[in-house]
Amino acid sequence: MIGYRRYFIAAIVAFVLSAALWDGHGMAAGFGGFFGEAPQSERTLSFYNTHTRERLTVSYRGGIGREASDALNDIEYFLRDHRSGQSRDIDEGLLDLLHDMKADLERRHPGLDVEYHVISGYRSKSTNDRLRAVGGGQAKDSQHTHGKAIDIRVPGVNLKELRDIAWCLQRGGVGYYKGSDFVHVDTARVRSWHWKPAVGMCGRQEEKVPSVILASADIAPPKPARKPKV
Repeated sequence: MIGYRRYFIAAIVAFVLSAALWDGHGMAAGFGGFFGEAPQSERTLSFYNTHTRERLTVSYRGGIGREASDALNDIEYFLRDHRSGQSRDIDEGLLDLLHDMKADLERRHPGLDVEYHVISGYRSKSTNDRLRAVGGGQAKDSQHTHGKAIDIRVPGVNLKELRDIAWCLQRGGVGYYKGSDFVHVDTARVRSWHWKPAVGMCGRQEEKVPSVILASADIAPPKPARKPKV
């Protein structure tokens, strides 16, 4: 009788565990949760390329049914240098920054469908050099050439608000291009240019960061002024 009870209890436990392991995420995610490694939440981004007119909505992490590498390859191709056709791997930290900016925008604007309009993603060194040669103002070692920068706007969102959200996350550089209607964000050092962050704007005591560090920003430093002829 005791042996039967033990067998019955073991069968119930096995059934409950099996249901938990397979529920929602399949066996792989279930075993991850069972052994202490919680499954990653899905992270989805939507883009529109202003040059190629292409659109992309992709879950780059935590999606079911696709390998993460496939999603990252899609993003890599989408953010390619539209002038040369070259592409490279995109920093996942940059994608995480965009995802967290999206979450903040959705919190501020319920019902907003956040789609990043991309002005510039990856930029090959040859393209960067050509643009610099005609006075485009690009930095010699632009973060775009490393897959760590993107120039964006979001329809329905004030450019200053987008800029401020990026700055308050303190993940890297934030450039404000009002005339060209885009914000530059990257995952290099925390810095800003073409605008000056206000003290306390993020609701906390920020570290004192120079408002402009031209040497490491994604713009070239200005040429020194010539001395007037006497």
